[in-house]
Amino acid sequence: MSDTRAIRQNITRVKAIKTWQLLILLLLMTFLTATFLRLNNTGMLQRRNAVEHADKAGNSEEIVSRIYDLQRYAAAHMNADTGVFYLQEQYNRDVKAAIAAASGGDYDGYDSPQARADAICNPNLQIHGYSKAYQDCMLRELSREGQVVDPATVKTPNPALYRYSFSAPLWSPDFAGWSTLVTLLIAIAIVFRLIVLIVLRFLLKRHYKQL
Repeated sequence: MSDTRAIRQNITRVKAIKTWQLLILLLLMTFLTATFLRLNNTGMLQRRNAVEHADKAGNSEEIVSRIYDLQRYAAAHMNADTGVFYLQEQYNRDVKAAIAAASGGDYDGYDSPQARADAICNPNLQIHGYSKAYQDCMLRELSREGQVVDPATVKTPNPALYRYSFSAPLWSPDFAGWSTLVTLLIAIAIVFRLIVLIVLRFLLKRHYKQL
């Protein structure tokens, strides 16, 4: 009889917290977690856009600073993977410099053959990531200008040096990380509560059958 009373008391204790209450709390925490995760991703996008703006501006120190800021943010925030991105404008600038060196021209010169070739090639390619197409276009346009450049003499930069990708941790000790942990604990509590109730009721029925 005492065993039955103990089992009933345990069932009463478990039932003190209703499942629907835990489900509502789980729903609220899930929404909160999703919001924080989205904010982390938004912060990453803002910093990656800052890298793109610095790349277009052509300020080397600013580019390095913005890349470091992006790398540091991604490493400290979950859901902040940057994906692969390229310093496309810096690559184009370095390719122009390499072609200009091979042709003996000034790629920054006003109305120079290099400047005219770049005006044709740069806006029309719409390259995403590095591409040999820009170099080929520049050489083609320079040949039309009467400046024949042997591609073998053009020492183009290694495209891999302009490729970046930063990964975010699986968990980070920020709002997104802690809310994710609390959400997971609530979900585990709901499952654990259901299992305990099932086991206790099974023990209670088994006890009555033995009597």
